[in-house]
Amino acid sequence: MKLYVTYTSPYARLARMMVVEKKLEGRVEIIEAKTRTPDSPYYKINPSGRVPYLIDDDGVGMEDSQIICAYLDGLDGKPWLYDPKRTSDLSYRRIEATARSLSDGVSVYVREMRRPESERSPTVLAHEAARAQRLADVFEAKMSDPVMRGPLTMAHLVLAVALDEARRRGSGDLTIGRPQLAVWMRRMSDLPAMRATAPA
Repeated sequence: MKLYVTYTSPYARLARMMVVEKKLEGRVEIIEAKTRTPDSPYYKINPSGRVPYLIDDDGVGMEDSQIICAYLDGLDGKPWLYDPKRTSDLSYRRIEATARSLSDGVSVYVREMRRPESERSPTVLAHEAARAQRLADVFEAKMSDPVMRGPLTMAHLVLAVALDEARRRGSGDLTIGRPQLAVWMRRMSDLPAMRATAPA
């Protein structure tokens, strides 16, 4: 299998984390894709140009981190991050959706900051920074929720990657002033998959 990624994409990072968590390093070849480049050879592999993109052993391609992570999780017939019992539970799904909202907003902020300074939108930056603060407050309050205190789930990984991305390249450390979230994030930062995929 081939997994096309960029090392700055939080979505691609989630797929790379799944490779680590499921011990698939010997089965999945990780290839850096050249995106946002005119006439990139990658566009012949994935016309949308998005990452991550997985080509399975049968040569079938798929994009979107949720689909790819679910596929990789189920390869051994023992899915645990995408346990059907959990993913059919609305209380769990609400938390994962909120974590994805935070991740999406942080990604918008980071992309905006990559533009030349004269092309950045102060309105977009202010909106996404405020949204991140609101959602961080939500997760500070959710740290006592059984989902957040329970076994590792995809919601945990999405939230941890979003918080790490915000601290490294976004609007700042969202755990400041949120002690429960800070304790949780310190534990998540110790995961081998988090350490193995941390941006350089």
